[in-house]
Amino acid sequence: MRLTIRGTVQGVGFRPAVYRAAERVGASGTVWNDGSSVVIDTDMGEELLESLMSDLPPLASIRSVDREDVPYTGGEGFSIVHSSGEGAGASIPADSAVCDRCVREMFSSGRRHMYPFTTCTDCGPRFTLLRGMPYDRPLTSMDAFPLCPECGREFSDPSDRRFHHQTICCPVCGPRYRLELADGTVAEDDPIGTLAHMLDDGARAVVKGWGGMHICCNLDVIGEMREWYGRRNKPFAVMARDMDAVRRYADPTPEEERMMLSPNRPIVLVGKIASEETELAAPGLDNIGMFLPYTGMHHILFSHLEHDALVMTSANVPGEPMVTDDDRAKELNADAYLLHDQPIVNRADDTVLRMYGDRTQYLRRSRGSIPFGLDIDMAGDAVALGAQENLTGSVASRGRIWPTQYIGNGEKIGVPEYLDEAVRTQMGFVGCSPQAVAVDLHPGYANRRLGRALAEENGTELVEVQHHWAHAASLMADNRLDGCVALALDGTGHGDDGMAWGGEVLSADYSGYSRAAHLEYIPLLGSERALYDLRRLKFAIDTMNGTENHDFPDRDAAVLSKLMDRSVRSSSMGRLLDALAYALGVCRERTYDGEPAMKLEPLLARGKLVDGFETETVNGVVRTAHLFDRIDGTVRREDAAYSIVYNVMSELVESSIQESDRTGLDHIGITGGVSVNSVITRMFEDMVISSLHPIAMHRDVPNGDGGISVGQAAIALRRIQ
Repeated sequence: MRLTIRGTVQGVGFRPAVYRAAERVGASGTVWNDGSSVVIDTDMGEELLESLMSDLPPLASIRSVDREDVPYTGGEGFSIVHSSGEGAGASIPADSAVCDRCVREMFSSGRRHMYPFTTCTDCGPRFTLLRGMPYDRPLTSMDAFPLCPECGREFSDPSDRRFHHQTICCPVCGPRYRLELADGTVAEDDPIGTLAHMLDDGARAVVKGWGGMHICCNLDVIGEMREWYGRRNKPFAVMARDMDAVRRYADPTPEEERMMLSPNRPIVLVGKIASEETELAAPGLDNIGMFLPYTGMHHILFSHLEHDALVMTSANVPGEPMVTDDDRAKELNADAYLLHDQPIVNRADDTVLRMYGDRTQYLRRSRGSIPFGLDIDMAGDAVALGAQENLTGSVASRGRIWPTQYIGNGEKIGVPEYLDEAVRTQMGFVGCSPQAVAVDLHPGYANRRLGRALAEENGTELVEVQHHWAHAASLMADNRLDGCVALALDGTGHGDDGMAWGGEVLSADYSGYSRAAHLEYIPLLGSERALYDLRRLKFAIDTMNGTENHDFPDRDAAVLSKLMDRSVRSSSMGRLLDALAYALGVCRERTYDGEPAMKLEPLLARGKLVDGFETETVNGVVRTAHLFDRIDGTVRREDAAYSIVYNVMSELVESSIQESDRTGLDHIGITGGVSVNSVITRMFEDMVISSLHPIAMHRDVPNGDGGISVGQAAIALRRIQ
């Protein structure tokens, strides 16, 4: 019998697992990679398969098993043979945190004592060091490190947990760390221990990991870190020694703990315990991003540290790609640089998510959660290049959509080049020859140039996709739907009327969409300046209401008044939340993306519904401006915030229900960056449940612009059917 097994079967110790299963049942045969799958020829097909399924490798997952009833003509015994093929269509393995057995080995006597690159078939880097498929050592960055005799013996021993482990190494034959100080001094003797002492003393360091580099410091010096790094208010992720340390700073739910302890080791937003340290790490927020060590270096570092937690933030200029080059890292002017001699092939920032009950909401899907393929019932090949901020690309081939890792802000230096590199890498991995290339409708996005180049290079159509339609399509793909009514709520997206959309009710499928309702347009006075100077939003709203505004001197107010009829207008829910945060004194200016709305969320969570903030929908437009005139100080800020948002959401949901009844699209969903707000999502869920309509929410695809490329890819596929 011949068995062809597809799924995540490369780089996860699958062939050794097949070998051991064959040994258990006494089967003869061979197993090999054909590039995209694992193929088994054996005299005991069903018995071997049953044994294999009972003891799959921890990182493996099976999508399908094809059986061919052909006679076995091989000899006695079972063997692993050399791979064949180029790997097109294979499920590419993601990085996985170093396992408990390897951690114990690092802290035991033996030849891998305190060796930070210790991994086995059940753990370690995969995607970040992979040049091509199949996943074999010559196609990884480990090809520069030939095996020593001891590692070679382990690699060849079927009883060893490193049997056919492609990144096997030890201090004799593997990569090494060194510590470079600001004055050029290099410490190779106990570099990690030396750095730990420096961090305890207040140093700022750059540390190189698997898919990039972090800037780190202890929590006592976060203030100095912010001044040095130029991030006044943006929250920093905190890596804690273990779960006991996590609980010193935060109060995670069981589901949040489960995610933090998963092999992916993402940054998880958890409710913070109020303290000077947590407020410095996440100013003005009720939650804090926390994660656990995932490399051997992290574990060894914490074993030397007196502190039980460190700021660990991507080593980059905000919005630009994370640094992977040693020389570029030194331009950050840190006190020390912990570097190693293994190249980073594919950079990958840490994944960031929050839990909504047992449902994941990805703010950033990257290291440990990429690559992943989303099944879609459409044939053909397509490429999609996302939006502008929180940028990702997606590659569609063989009935799956493969998003890239998080890329960054498309306006920043180096980001378009990084997107190009990531997309082409993914195309190579899955064997994609695009028949369509999708881009955002916005004419000013930098990645459109890449889109045109790819389309010309492949002789294919360039498909322009409206931003919120792409959001709706990403939600449909995430929920395996052919159509739905979607609330697309975010900061901004170029509308097909030339306005800045962001508070939309759309009925959509992959072929088209209809706009059923939207929030009232508000002028963005000075365009981009209104996104950061929140006073301008409030001035526009006050002018619409005929209310006197005192936030500007008379001369400036006169200029802004003239801009009322000349500015781009926005229906954005994000801008509405920004204006509300300013009006309630929660946030006076936006210093990072999403800041006003994030700081408003704790206020919303403490509020209750009160009378006096009702609104209405007129000709498909939900009125919002007049609600600001009702903020007069007689109602608690919490209640005013909650009541305004609740009533606006009620109108949007009611329009969605009406549109669902009109079109026959049963599912009503919520998508866009605003849908990460747990209070707003709860309002939506309660309102839709009461209408008895089925709900669609995100689980695998990022809610925000990180999911845009998935929707674009699905729409492009439908175009070529």
